[in-house]
Amino acid sequence: MIDIKIYAAIDIGSNAMRLLISNIVEQEGREPQFNKNSLVRVPIRLGQDAFTVGEISEENIARMIDAMKAYKLLMKVYKVERYMACATSAMREAYNGQEVAEIIEREAGIKIDIIDGKKEAAIIAATDLNEFLKPGQNYLFVDVGGGSTEFSLFADGKIVASRSFKNGTVRLLNNMVNEVVWQEIEKWIKTVTEPYENISLIGSGGNINKLFKLSGKKQDKPLSYFYINSQYLFLNSLTYEQRIAQLGLNTDRADVIIYATRIYLNAMKWSGARNIYVPKIGLSDGIVKAMYFNRI
Repeated sequence: MIDIKIYAAIDIGSNAMRLLISNIVEQEGREPQFNKNSLVRVPIRLGQDAFTVGEISEENIARMIDAMKAYKLLMKVYKVERYMACATSAMREAYNGQEVAEIIEREAGIKIDIIDGKKEAAIIAATDLNEFLKPGQNYLFVDVGGGSTEFSLFADGKIVASRSFKNGTVRLLNNMVNEVVWQEIEKWIKTVTEPYENISLIGSGGNINKLFKLSGKKQDKPLSYFYINSQYLFLNSLTYEQRIAQLGLNTDRADVIIYATRIYLNAMKWSGARNIYVPKIGLSDGIVKAMYFNRI
């Protein structure tokens, strides 16, 4: 007997919004299977508003309403049984974030939960990373967003430390991350990883996924520190326009990918990791699994 449930997750980030529609296949005596049915990404850079002027602009509120109405229709067409919409650092920090959430619920019929950095890290880390964690290996999980970066250290398959920092690609793009924040991250990573050996990184986020795609590697193969560093230098050598034309990057990816690469590089350097694994997971995957297992 096979049963299929259809769930959806909406991730309202600082650089873009995503709707993930997922088929959950239930079969007696087997673990449930989570299959991506559809992923729709809309490049609304809320962080540009939230981190520079402190509020979501009227223009972006209107764009969000349109996007949410479209998402609502898509969920209806796909016969989604259950959904959850989570907003991260941009909506957290905009002083009108809660007001915007209420407007969207009224206008588009979608309820938004504005989650804190700790909950965001926990949801992402709960994306069944166990299938990627090898015995005897320790991992620093790094999820780079537009407004914040979430770090979790896994030892023997369990989270032993977790922290969120206000350092993300949209903040870096707007020159809003001072040296003190970098020093705090360096100190935290070195302190929590110091007792452990054989550390590898697990990278999450749209930018590291793009870097991985450009590498042409198979999903279970890692990227080396040397490769990430050479890509960082290569990306820096290209203009914004060249990154779009030559590498096929989206307009809202071509400017921030360099900053994301810098965060991953530093995390590798400070943890002593030589490799970074890039499974296809993120906040939206975590939301679907957290809903299914009643963790949120």
